[in-house]
Formats: sequence, structure tokens, C-alpha cells
Amino acid sequence: MAQAPMRVLVVGASVAGLAAARALRLAGLRPEVVEKLDPTVVPTAGIFLPGNAIRALRDLGLDSPLRPLGAVVRRQRFLDAAGTELCAVDLDRLWQGVGQCRALPRADLHRVLLTGAGGAVRHRTEVRELELGDETTKVAFGDGSFAEYDLIVGADGRRSTVRQLAELGGAPHPVGQIAYRSVVTGGPEITEWTALLGRRCGVVLTPMGYGRTYLYADERLPAGSAPPADPLLRLRELLADFRGPVPAVLDAVEKVQVAVTDEVELGSWSRGNVVLVGDAAHATAPTLSQGAAMAFEDALVLAELVRDRPTVVEALAGYESRRRPRTRWVLERTRDRDRTRDVAPHLRDRLLRAEGGRILADHYRLLVDPV
Repeated sequence: MAQAPMRVLVVGASVAGLAAARALRLAGLRPEVVEKLDPTVVPTAGIFLPGNAIRALRDLGLDSPLRPLGAVVRRQRFLDAAGTELCAVDLDRLWQGVGQCRALPRADLHRVLLTGAGGAVRHRTEVRELELGDETTKVAFGDGSFAEYDLIVGADGRRSTVRQLAELGGAPHPVGQIAYRSVVTGGPEITEWTALLGRRCGVVLTPMGYGRTYLYADERLPAGSAPPADPLLRLRELLADFRGPVPAVLDAVEKVQVAVTDEVELGSWSRGNVVLVGDAAHATAPTLSQGAAMAFEDALVLAELVRDRPTVVEALAGYESRRRPRTRWVLERTRDRDRTRDVAPHLRDRLLRAEGGRILADHYRLLVDPV
């Protein structure tokens, strides 16, 4: 008798969910994908993809449609607030044989992933309840319908509903940062990933091609601080004393997104046949630009093990065993770099002038190797 096909549900149709759906389809499965948001809600910020993210997209078969989009970024420069260079990292050398770093609008990346995932996403579909059984889990949806699945992948982000319903953890915890994001057009030409470091704050300017620059800034504040009521005004105040390209970029900023930065750190990523991927399992501050890369790698490893292991439970245990050391590395290196905000600028800048290139490249050392 032929074995019934595995029933798989992916919850979340952002980066992690669409990557998981793509990887599972490549492994021979046909996952359903649900998303609680309306299809008209699309990401508006930019994204920087380091070499390991590009390698993972290549393994997902999605590097070709990505190539015409955004801009290749070959160098990272770190400046002080006055615009004087402290150190630089040659990205082509760092990621040699892995992949070219690229920056692009998140909406463009989302379209590539959506096409690659195949099949329709059921938008405006919320998961309300999970009833875990010995081999399957029953799902209650917001429209009153029910369905049963052999595998449920929670890819619904930092504030994951699946994580809460499966009792794998609660809300993420804030790390004491407020982040500001904007896609800027019409400003000065930015040709390299450029970070300017101030006192307990910093700004990164990344070229995305076609005259667009992705601005990311953050400030160190006590955990629990609320975002400002007027993000654009606060961004201008925060960066008022910065020099280099910052004043001209600020003049071109029209709209700013603001959010509290938080982390997700869990004792376990799965329960029964329910598993978490991406930010739902291991979110960090975006300092190393590894959120998408870790989600892509999660998807590839999960799909490989679901295909090859005899049971779902064994596959999920193997997935966590392989992925946790790598995501832990990212969390620890992120915290290391973020702690530099608390160092007096004259001490920090002296260290970066002397050893910055080596220290910053070392943050990615483990990630150059395949997952």
C-alpha cells in the first residue's frame, strides 16, 4: 500500500516561512503556507545579505532571480562620528568561495521567495489553537476551520503565535535598543556599506542600487524604553552631530520605521511534531545582518532531515542539534559587537584602528563554513 503524503503546514509567509516552504518542496513535500496578514502588506525596508545568505539562496535554487536585484557590496567601512575611517573589511575576501554580499529592498527579496515557494499562500489565516497528539497535531484556524498535520513549522517571527501555542516560550525580551530604518532615494551616492559610530548609537548606510540607500540606525536605551512618538524627529536629533555622508542622507529621509530590538532564546525549538525556524526560534539584534541567513540555513537543514530521517520527531531533534551551535555563535557575536556601544568612543576607536578589521571579520569566521 502506498504511504500517504506527509501533511505539512508552514505558519508565516515572510522570509523564514517562504524559505522553509521552498526547501520542503525541493525535498519532495507539498506544504501549505498560511499568513495572518493581508497580501497587500509588504515589507518596505531594505536588507543586507552576507555571503552565507547568498550561498543558502543558491542551495535553494534562488540565486539567479536575485542577481539583477539590488547592489553587490564589496567592502564594509567603519567610521567615527566625524566621518574619519577607523577600519575596513574586504567582503569579497572574507566571503571568497561562499557568495557575494548584496543589499536590496526587502520587497524584492520577498517576491523572489514567494515565487520560489510555489503554490498559493492563504493570507488572512490565523492559527488559533494547536492540539498536539502522539503523531499529528490538530490546528484550529481563525475562520473556524480545522485540519490535521504531520508537521507544523512555526515561521511566524519574533512574536510567534506557534511558539506560544506549543508552549515553547513566550514573548521575546528587549535588549535595550531602539532601531530606526529607512529607504532613502535622492540622497548622496553611497557606494560601500558604511557605518558611523557615535556614543551609545550608530548608523549604517548601505547602497541598494538605482540611487537607493538603506539607512539603519540604533541607540542604546534602558530595556523597556518605548519607541519615540516622532521617529523622524528623533532620528534627526540622534544623528545631529554626525558628519561624513550623514547630514546629506538625513536631508533626503522622508519616512522612518521604528521598533524595539529584542531577542528570542529558548530551551527547545520543538514539541511533538511542531518546530520553530528563523526568528521564532532564535531572534537576535540585527547587528551582524544574520536574520535572513539563519532562516535560510534553518530551512535547508530542516528539509534535509525531514526527507532523510525515519520519523518527524527524529528529524526535529537532528535539526535542532545541527543548528543550535551556529545560531548560538551568532547570538554571542551579536552581543559582543553590541557591547561596544557602552565603550567610551576614544577607547573603542583606538581599538578599531589597531585591530578592527581582524576583529570584525572574526565575527563571521564560523559562518564561512557550510552549515
